[in-house]
Amino acid sequence: MIKPVSPIYINVKGQLLDLAVPQVMGILNVTPDSFYSGSRMQTEEDIAARARQIIDEGAAIIDIGAYSSRPNAEHISAEEEMRRLRTGLEILNRNHPDAVISVDTFRADVAEQCVREYGVAIINDIAAGEMDDRMFRTVAELGVPYIMMHMQGTPQSMQKEPHYNNLIKEVFLYFARKVQQLRDLGVKDIILDPGFGFGKTLEHNYELMAHLEEFSIFELPLLVGVSRKSMIYKLLGGTPQDSLNGTTILDTVALMKGAHILRVHDVREAVEAVRIMEKIKEESSCSK
Repeated sequence: MIKPVSPIYINVKGQLLDLAVPQVMGILNVTPDSFYSGSRMQTEEDIAARARQIIDEGAAIIDIGAYSSRPNAEHISAEEEMRRLRTGLEILNRNHPDAVISVDTFRADVAEQCVREYGVAIINDIAAGEMDDRMFRTVAELGVPYIMMHMQGTPQSMQKEPHYNNLIKEVFLYFARKVQQLRDLGVKDIILDPGFGFGKTLEHNYELMAHLEEFSIFELPLLVGVSRKSMIYKLLGGTPQDSLNGTTILDTVALMKGAHILRVHDVREAVEAVRIMEKIKEESSCSK
């Protein structure tokens, strides 16, 4: 059964981005060690080509990240993270001044620099403020949409025997508390990311997907990021390089369960999944 997506918007630099039709966020990693080798862009030429590809294939948002959050990733300083981001953001601003850019960071200072100096439109925080207690207040001051993800632990510890007594209940209570904190600070545009692969076993990830439609209780946009993750290749075999088909299947399931944003490496395939699902919904409503 296809779950209808209610009208929902986020304010992006004074313009309303309509998420009633799900949107695709293309991943641009300016890192040397992201888990999927095909996403690592370090030279200016590679960064420019990747940004052009993301836009040409139909993504509404470019998500740029400079800190690898794969399990056991090396911890880098804020200065190094910002140095990497600065290179990528200068290329994006020069080549695609109208692009909607999200920055993937858990650091308030980095978020602030990216918004104030480079016009970044959205902050995407894997730690939901847990790794920098200034993040919530900074986002409130900046007045930008904020994606907060559920993660148990840190990138360095999250996959060391993650445990929940009741996964869905605990994730819901986590988000309920965080949403209230953000609302109290005046943050208006909040996007939830259940955090597939972050402090979760294979079974946890599929339990989350099975209950994804229940996140509609928050009446907030829902972002799903499963692109080429271990929940695919640990179940089916292979590596991240072999996981495009599994990614597209899970993205389609997520759309059926109410996802508003798909965060992906492979933009064209995700855009096609959205178009097909929208066509099915259109024909379904016409036949009633």
